[in-house]
Amino acid sequence: MQMTKKQSATLLEQLNRIISEGRNPHTMDIDVLPTIEILEKINQEDAGVADAVRKTIPHIAKAVDAIVPSLQAGGRLIYMGAGTSGRLGILDAVECRPTFSVPESMVIGIIAGGDQAIKNAVEGAEDNTVMGVEDLKALNFNANDVLVGLSASGRTPYVIKAMEYANSLNAATITVTCNPESPMMHVAAIGICAVVGAECITGSTRMKSGTAQKLILNMLSTASMIRLGKTYENLMVDVNATNQKLKARATRIVMQATDCTEEVADAALQAANNRAKLAILMILTGQDAAQAEAQLSDNGGFLRRAVQSHS
Repeated sequence: MQMTKKQSATLLEQLNRIISEGRNPHTMDIDVLPTIEILEKINQEDAGVADAVRKTIPHIAKAVDAIVPSLQAGGRLIYMGAGTSGRLGILDAVECRPTFSVPESMVIGIIAGGDQAIKNAVEGAEDNTVMGVEDLKALNFNANDVLVGLSASGRTPYVIKAMEYANSLNAATITVTCNPESPMMHVAAIGICAVVGAECITGSTRMKSGTAQKLILNMLSTASMIRLGKTYENLMVDVNATNQKLKARATRIVMQATDCTEEVADAALQAANNRAKLAILMILTGQDAAQAEAQLSDNGGFLRRAVQSHS
C-alpha cells in the first residue's frame, strides 16, 4: 500500500531520530578503501558491540527472571520480529531444541510474513499490525507465555501491536532493540536496549545491531536453560544426540563429568537410552537407570542437586 505524503514525512522524521539509522562518521570513506581496510573498519565497529550488550545485563537478568518461572509453569518463550530480527529469533529457538532437549513448542520464533520470509523479503509484512496479533492467536498465546519483541529500530508495527495484545492478556513482554527512545521500549514491561550506534553502512542493521541482538538472545535462552537445570557445571548434559557428532559429544560429556573411560560412558548411555544426564548420575552414584531417573525427578531434573542429595 502506497504511503501518503504525510505518512512518508512522519516515517522520515522517525528514521532521523533512530540511532541505528544515522550515518557513521568513521566509515564515510569506506567505498574507496582497499579490501583489508574495509574489513578493519567493520571489525573496529564490531569491537564495541559486546560492551554495549554488557551495559544491558541488568535488564537481561530481569528478562531471564521473568522467562524462567513462565517456562516452569508450562508457558512458552516466543520470539517475534521482522526481517533480520525475526530470522535471529527463529535461529535461537531452533537451536534450543537439540542443545537442551526441549520440546519444539517451548521456544518458538515468529517472523513477519511467515516462513517464506525466512529466505525472501515479504513486502509490507513488518507494517501489518493485524497479522502480528493473528500470528499470536494462531499459537493460542496466553498469559503463561513470554513474548520477546525483536527490532533494531524498536518501531516495527507488526511487533508493537503483538506486544500490546500480549500486554492485554497480562503476559510478560520483553523487547530487544538498539534504539533507546523507541516505541517498543515503552510498550514492553522489560526493555533491553544495546546502543551500538550507527552502522558501517547506513541503515544496514543486520550488522552491529543484528550482532547485538544475537548476543542478547544467546544470553536469554542459555541463562534460562541453565536456571531450568539443563546444564551440569558447564556441560550441556541435556543435549539431544540426534546425529553421529552429537552422539560422540554425549559420550565426551559423560566422560568429562565423571572422569570415566569411553567404554564406561558408552555402556551407561546405552542403559540410559542415550540420555547423558541420566548416564552421568548412574556413574557418579552407582544407581541403575530406574533409581537414577527417580532421583533426578525428585530433584526437579537438576543433576547437581541429584548428585549432592545422594552424597
